[in-house]
Amino acid sequence: MPAKGEAFVSVSISAPSIRLDRAGVAFDGQALFAGLDLVIEGGRWTCLLGPSGVGKSTLLRLVAGLVPGLPGGGVTAGDRLPIAPRIAFMAQQDLLLPWLDARDNVLLGQRLRGERPDRARADALLGELGLSAAAGQRPAALSGGMRQRVALARTLMEDRPIVLMDEPFAAVDAVTRLRLQALAAERLAGRTVLLVTHDPLEALRLGHRVFVMTGRPARLSDPILPPGEPLRAVDDAAVLALQGELLRRLADDGT
Repeated sequence: MPAKGEAFVSVSISAPSIRLDRAGVAFDGQALFAGLDLVIEGGRWTCLLGPSGVGKSTLLRLVAGLVPGLPGGGVTAGDRLPIAPRIAFMAQQDLLLPWLDARDNVLLGQRLRGERPDRARADALLGELGLSAAAGQRPAALSGGMRQRVALARTLMEDRPIVLMDEPFAAVDAVTRLRLQALAAERLAGRTVLLVTHDPLEALRLGHRVFVMTGRPARLSDPILPPGEPLRAVDDAAVLALQGELLRRLADDGT
């Protein structure tokens, strides 16, 4: 088992860039977004903010191959290899199986692939997330924040080069959120991460590039590039100044 603070990193992982070219998704004949171009840089965090219902989660699912795109658009990896098998996806809902305890939910991916479950690693992740005492408990016995931490542990357990995260820290308190952001920044360093969030400060702490999605059909702002590397301090003067800029962009609904 790695020592405390040592990341579980696969030395063979290669984190590709992902390119969306004229990407679009429509529901009931209405385009949620169309003609959208975006490069998700390899090995770095890209963060996406926007009002509820604008299409952020749908864009995440488009990258994952979970929703069909409009004709004429495409999603490709920089290395031209398939994207879906290399993704770890953390949805807004925890999606824990109610008949499995926390540990077995973390190990679910390995079991489904017929791999030998690495219980020691699962327990180490649960411990880092403050869930050692809950490892043998089923989801019904856990609070919403605890369930979300189990879902995060399951995502980290997958050890994938591409990680898609949809509001991963929304159900936890402010102090726990900061701690989980730090853990995610450490564990996912060098991965290609696309994070959807409603929290400008979270995006600025974690992101190498931050986009705002507004309008209908939605479009993306020019990226904001926070200085330095994640994880940034919450009281960093540059971060606070950029937070104001993000809030101004969010206030513009693009119409």
